[in-house]
Amino acid sequence: MFAALARVVVRHPWWTIAAWLVAAAVIIGLSPSLETESDQGEFLPSGYESVQAAELAEKAFPQQAAMTALIVVQRGDGGQITPADTAKVTRAAQNLTAKKYPTVQGFVTGPQAVAPNKAIQLISVPMEAATGEAAKKQSQAIKDIRTQLPKELGTGLQAKVGGEVAAFVDNEDSFTDSFKIISIATFALIIGLILLIFRAPLAAVLPIVVIFATEMVSMKLIGAASKLLDFSGDDSLQIILTIVLFGVGADYYLFLLFRYRERLRAGDDKKTALIVAVERVGEVITSAAAAIAATFLVLMLASFGIFAAWGPSLAIGVLVMGITSLTLFPAILSLLGTAVFWPSRSWRKQPKATTSARLGRLVGARPALVALGSAALLVALAVGAMSFKSDYDFQSSFPQDTESAQAMKDLQKGFPAGQNTPVQVMVQSTDGQPLSKAELDAFGQRAMSLPGVGGVQPAERSKDPAVARVNLVLKGNPVDNDAVNLVKNELRPAVHDVAPQGTKVLVGGETAIYGDINKVVNRDLSVILPVAGVLIALILLALLRSVVAPLYLVPAVLLGFAATLGAAVYVFQGLMDKPGEIFHLPIMLYLFVLAIGTDYNILMTARLREEAKEGNEPRKAAALAVEHGGPTVAAAGLILAGTFSVMLLAKVSMLQQMGFSIALGIALSAFVMAIFLVPAVTALLGHRAWWPGHGDEPKTPKAPPASDDRFAPETAGHR
Repeated sequence: MFAALARVVVRHPWWTIAAWLVAAAVIIGLSPSLETESDQGEFLPSGYESVQAAELAEKAFPQQAAMTALIVVQRGDGGQITPADTAKVTRAAQNLTAKKYPTVQGFVTGPQAVAPNKAIQLISVPMEAATGEAAKKQSQAIKDIRTQLPKELGTGLQAKVGGEVAAFVDNEDSFTDSFKIISIATFALIIGLILLIFRAPLAAVLPIVVIFATEMVSMKLIGAASKLLDFSGDDSLQIILTIVLFGVGADYYLFLLFRYRERLRAGDDKKTALIVAVERVGEVITSAAAAIAATFLVLMLASFGIFAAWGPSLAIGVLVMGITSLTLFPAILSLLGTAVFWPSRSWRKQPKATTSARLGRLVGARPALVALGSAALLVALAVGAMSFKSDYDFQSSFPQDTESAQAMKDLQKGFPAGQNTPVQVMVQSTDGQPLSKAELDAFGQRAMSLPGVGGVQPAERSKDPAVARVNLVLKGNPVDNDAVNLVKNELRPAVHDVAPQGTKVLVGGETAIYGDINKVVNRDLSVILPVAGVLIALILLALLRSVVAPLYLVPAVLLGFAATLGAAVYVFQGLMDKPGEIFHLPIMLYLFVLAIGTDYNILMTARLREEAKEGNEPRKAAALAVEHGGPTVAAAGLILAGTFSVMLLAKVSMLQQMGFSIALGIALSAFVMAIFLVPAVTALLGHRAWWPGHGDEPKTPKAPPASDDRFAPETAGHR
């Protein structure tokens, strides 16, 4: 099949390119764009208590603001807020209300909004939920309010606008800037590294153009799939998809280009060399893309909506990239021929005494030592995964010099840290009888003594007399690890225990949402990892036609996943003393280390089988596989790890954390597992690695040279 495809694409390049362009134009022209959602709570299943609380609140308080901005006012001289200051702030709020900013329901303040220590006064700004064009107007409203506030307050008072809406405006800029930095750095890195490897400008620029076009097509197909499967992405999906496509696209391009150069060096003419290259790597690219896509699709089993949306989105991108790699890339290379390597002439000659040849001899001569050493390294790193802690404080990962971040710091001068993000307790009568003020007040008094509660706001009565809301203000940061664990493990059960008789209570709010996200992420990992392992095993079984090989290849990939997570723990929780890693880091490592890292194992095992079919005994085959396949794996791993490492340049610390961890995981997959562990174990198992098939059965038996017994089993076994 791949031989036939190779002949058609290489011999009819213009038809291939034209077909690809027509298909791309139709897809881009007719497919809708993907809609995104920034509220994490929107991705939780309806069965979780925080979601049920939100749904009840929406019914009981239909006119309630969907979100709130918060203006923190203080004196410029640092003194206490005076009655005159309060009057001035109240007039300013009235004037701002009269301006009727889009989506803003009003500006609420007064003497009750002055802190007990009179350090600050608050202006609450309830706002409607907004999407699309309305969201853009809402963001502009925040900017306009910031511009108008100094004029309204006059001299002597200072104000900063914070809260969830203002934070979104500030952080959106951080994400946008980060995306620009990552995109530019990714392009520069891929071009620079390929230029360094091949010393050919055209070879370095070609993948950037093709992968960028593939991303445009993929995004439109993802948009169509989102309508068909009813999902929406989050704000990070575009960044993740860009990195995935440029990573795997560069990998597949290098798989093809290295094999093309190898066949040219072996003496094939330009067309024959490319046809053989496409035929040989076609099965590898197809299997690798299928493995990655299948692994991504497993995310559709996730309960958390973000992960479930990532699954089909990334799978579509990888499959499109696989098709591009077997059609558009070779068609363009067929037109360019050896000019793709210009001005370098290294494609004409076979290099001697290379590093990969020396590494291959080491693996072939001492496979047991190599396997033991590489496995020991991975196990030592994997131990750290046992100490993994999740971090849900998104705000702390964004730049702290923004106005919204500074406003939240000023808020704590006069109120508990949880003032703007209370735990929302919905109280509902089980028999439909009205809730009395006395029992709600008594409930509030009991709640004051519960763990972590720093204050209780007056109960809010809904139009339905059987439903009310009581907000609990936490003493500490409401979105850090301690608060999330407190609400999930202690406060929520305690609230249920002190609920008024004859009522049902639901604990919601942002902190409770993160607690439920913790539960759902743990559940998703427990389902996704084993299913993904089985799928990868089945794909390897189909590729290698061996039952034994998947039995050590899949555990090797899972060990690499654990080692990467452990290394992140050592660095961030240990060396940098962070409270934990971003809560979805394990899933991110699953996406890139478990899924994409499988690429390198597939490439290496396919090369091991190919060398065995040439008549080489197992240890010699391992040596040659490392010698010939090692440079491809090393180059691809270096580029992919480098691609992720550019995330360290982002302004958002959670992107930096993701970049470091994933880059390290890719490096471990390429430079430890694929080059050392997998070939060494395969050499030790010998022909048994391919049982019950005949994947290593030589096409033409080759007798080992009499003068070289370094890889003979009986000799190497006594070393």
